[in-house]
Amino acid sequence: MTSSPLQSAALRADKEVSPYLACVAGEPSGDMLAASVLAAISSQPNLSHLKTRGIGGPKMIAEGFESLWPMETLAVRGYVEAIKQLPAILSVRQSLLKELMNYRPQAYLGIDAPDFNLGVEKKLKAVGVPTIHFISPSIWAWRGGRIQGIKESVDHMLCIFPFEPKVYEGSGVQATYVGHPLASSIPMEPDVPKARKMMGIGTSSVVVAVLPGSRKSEVSMIGPSFFEAMGEMYKNYGEGIEFVVPIATDSLRPAIESLANQLRKSHPSIILHLFDGQASLALEASDVVLIASGTATLEAALWKKPMVISYKVPAITAWMMKKQAYLPYVGLPNILAGEFVVPELLQEAATPESLAKATLSWLDQPQAVAQLKERFTAMHESLRLPTGQLVADVIAEVVHAKSS
Repeated sequence: MTSSPLQSAALRADKEVSPYLACVAGEPSGDMLAASVLAAISSQPNLSHLKTRGIGGPKMIAEGFESLWPMETLAVRGYVEAIKQLPAILSVRQSLLKELMNYRPQAYLGIDAPDFNLGVEKKLKAVGVPTIHFISPSIWAWRGGRIQGIKESVDHMLCIFPFEPKVYEGSGVQATYVGHPLASSIPMEPDVPKARKMMGIGTSSVVVAVLPGSRKSEVSMIGPSFFEAMGEMYKNYGEGIEFVVPIATDSLRPAIESLANQLRKSHPSIILHLFDGQASLALEASDVVLIASGTATLEAALWKKPMVISYKVPAITAWMMKKQAYLPYVGLPNILAGEFVVPELLQEAATPESLAKATLSWLDQPQAVAQLKERFTAMHESLRLPTGQLVADVIAEVVHAKSS
């Protein structure tokens, strides 16, 4: 996938007269994280003259960002999935680098997507373009040897977790803790009745939010088990339970609707709501959450929700990840807590029966739920900083240093 001649011509003409900041986000979570940064950039006096271009999603575009290629091209996870998508990814990266080399930005901001962004950043850094990476790769969890590659690619690393800057001490990479944008956008106390009213779901029912991921590969792997687990929960709990499933992107709708139709065929009376997006509202409205591992698990924690985290990847991907990992948990709430505060059911353990049982068990443990909410509240407070503004300040500092 490459830019069209019209896209390229428009980009060249504009960049000849307008300095710009290049940004690339590779998935919906990165799009969400970047949106607050772009909003802060537009209100930052030293940056308001900069246009922003590259690859991003709808939330970035709503902040005036110009996305030249579809973000979905980059939204893959795991070795096997990446190999399948590799030709399209390499094509986009080649076209992007050509544009950036010919019309160099004031700086490059890579938002997550390290396998894509670090390669771009390395080439740009080598020719003198300042590179900033927003969201440190999880070198503290696995693939620790990557820090040398990061040094070759990144001038300034922006960290969203408080323990991360220490990882970079002595590495030659400047690192700044900026907090997590989600922590500022989510209130400390959820308003469950209001959220349910906005979504048109029952105010007296038990509500289970089910989030099967934001990528096609995730939904194809874990989706069937998640939907069968909903059937198990419905059978075991009976009437008075409703399920909400936010659909992360339009491209996921056919697969999720197919799974929903199968579930409704097996359980005609089940109450199942599908929503375009609105994951945050679905989490706020819920009593308990069944969720695929990823950024959304942190969002669920910030909404103070008990949850069950699950994930499935192809066997070879799982083997390679397990071989390189040295933390016993994969879910962000558990990583930040430093212990298993919520259950993780991965790979073969993620059967519909076990997922249903673990999810419903939270409903019988009010004391455990109360203790979990206390832990999540403390976590929320530690992550709540003016992230967008702090990132914009670093960008302004980097751009100023380049021009001086």
